Amino acid sequence: MRYRGRCAVAREAVREAVRSCARPGAAGARRRRGAGTAAVRNELCPHQCRSLRLTPACPARATMLIKEYRICMPLTTEEYRVGQLYTISKHSHQESEKGEGVEVVKNEPHEDPVHGPGQFTEKRVHLSSKLPSWARAVTPRIFYITEKAWNYYPYTITEYTCSFLPKFSIYIETKYEDNCGDSENIFRSDKILGDHEVSFLDIAFDEIPERYYRSLEDPRFFSSAKTGRGPLQEGWRQHTKPIMCSYKLVNVKFEVWGLQTRVEQFVHKVIRDILLIGHRQAFAWVDEWCDMSLEEVRAFESQMQVATNQKLGSQHP
Repeated sequence: MRYRGRCAVAREAVREAVRSCARPGAAGARRRRGAGTAAVRNELCPHQCRSLRLTPACPARATMLIKEYRICMPLTTEEYRVGQLYTISKHSHQESEKGEGVEVVKNEPHEDPVHGPGQFTEKRVHLSSKLPSWARAVTPRIFYITEKAWNYYPYTITEYTCSFLPKFSIYIETKYEDNCGDSENIFRSDKILGDHEVSFLDIAFDEIPERYYRSLEDPRFFSSAKTGRGPLQEGWRQHTKPIMCSYKLVNVKFEVWGLQTRVEQFVHKVIRDILLIGHRQAFAWVDEWCDMSLEEVRAFESQMQVATNQKLGSQHP
């Protein structure tokens, strides 16, 4: 099984979106009103305001399907800072082949007035050959979705957009904390977004699609030779040390009447599966990255970027 990471979220979502556009008779879209623009701007950072398309003349509308996912790991947040970079780089290289896959366009330091120093990356996920034949007939020959990510670890922001589907977007905020997922309203979102679903994902005991299962990556059986962690047993989140949690607030928007509810629900199902698989593999690969420093994993990231772009035939550095 190849690792399916966050770029796969957007890839699968776009496939379903373009397929859905051809299906008649879907249920009507849900529309919900939110707070006024001024109140929202006082609570949200600039990235959030841009994602919600807020303008002074237009009230904010919560027209997207929003869920919060909490995924615990038997790691510390400082350890996962390295593990996350390693995992993303490795899966991008594994998924890519000539003309298709994950192209790194930018990877550079970035300074934010609120969050401080961080790293900005822009990637293009090329998937022309993976679209159905009818969709290829109406899409550009070179078709990709764009991922932009701002990493101010332990806080990150990721956006996915597609020029072919301008009403479709995915916006993910992530916070990492050293706890078992018991921080409530960590994004200060209740006041702005109202009630939204909170879903705890268990990397060991929640089911994943059978086609993605590998016993070597099953936390119920995996034991780390270097850290001595694992296998994970029932109830592991209550007694395992160290433990951390990835809190992810995921907004999925597809503002097409008659298709919105179905597409947004499907995308969240895909996201759930990918989050489970990705975090399982990050733990299963711990012996590969646990001895790396941040500088070493950044060097590995740069090497993988060059190798991945070469596989794609890209001219970007």
